[in-house]
Amino acid sequence: MQLLTLDLEDDYLLIGIHSTEEDYRLAYLLNKYLKTKLIRFKHHLDFENSNAKFPLFEYKDEQKLINYYLINNKHSQFITNLKNVGLFEGSYSTISYLIPEKKKVDFFLKIEGCNKQLFLNNLVSKLNNIQQIITSYAIEPNSLKSKDHLIF
Repeated sequence: MQLLTLDLEDDYLLIGIHSTEEDYRLAYLLNKYLKTKLIRFKHHLDFENSNAKFPLFEYKDEQKLINYYLINNKHSQFITNLKNVGLFEGSYSTISYLIPEKKKVDFFLKIEGCNKQLFLNNLVSKLNNIQQIITSYAIEPNSLKSKDHLIF
């Protein structure tokens, strides 16, 4: 009997974006320069064992059947610690990452519905021409240990 195997490759493109802009401002800039219509999704990406919430912007291009998602990679949380007295008293902040192995990436742009290398190269080129974006580049989803965090 022949054994069938199923190879589930990721069917999306992923771009890492470095920018100091706020997420809503970056979404506005992408809408302006890429002619998209990213809007804030009503729910955040969050995980069961974590207090971190990652804002999500989405645009579904009905004509080209391509979905765009802009996701913040960093979540800062300000914690007021009233329990401890002495050296560790007071407030502090923590940073959680959606993809911990890519801590330097500020945002991810996930594109579903188009796996063409030419499309990806053109998109990265357009992103790098936006003045408020420091740099952007393609990321191979299969190289990420935490790629399951990008399934939504």
